[in-house]
Amino acid sequence: MTYTITFHTKWADFDANKHMRHTAYNDYAAECRVRFLTENNFGLKEFEQLNIGPVLFSENTNFKKEIKLGEDISVTLFLQAVSKNGERFKMFHKVYNKNGDLAAEITIYAAWFNLSSRKLCIPPKQIITTFNNLEKTDDFEEIIINKK
Repeated sequence: MTYTITFHTKWADFDANKHMRHTAYNDYAAECRVRFLTENNFGLKEFEQLNIGPVLFSENTNFKKEIKLGEDISVTLFLQAVSKNGERFKMFHKVYNKNGDLAAEITIYAAWFNLSSRKLCIPPKQIITTFNNLEKTDDFEEIIINKK
């Protein structure tokens, strides 16, 4: 499934040059991920009940075109990689300006984190199924975990 959200940008997203701050792109990507999970029955309440949450290892943003003051944007979310057990995953985001031009690409590498043990964990099967239903990137791959 393709997952895209349109956002109305706000004044605080922009800098003195009247273009979107670099960190605002990442904030919208994060909001897209949270909404995707929430719409698929994994909101904050469910994570609290499961005693887990996502933890980021890295976030990489490539800027393509500027987004100007007052423009609405859209963010499309893709699954780029996942480990066999679903513990670790990579998500890829495409951010588009109001004209539909690609403005940025954002990749995150993350895992599921048990809030009690403070260690990585395997998520419930429903989360794995939800992720597997998300549109995959052309370079989709399995993350190999080397445990020593």
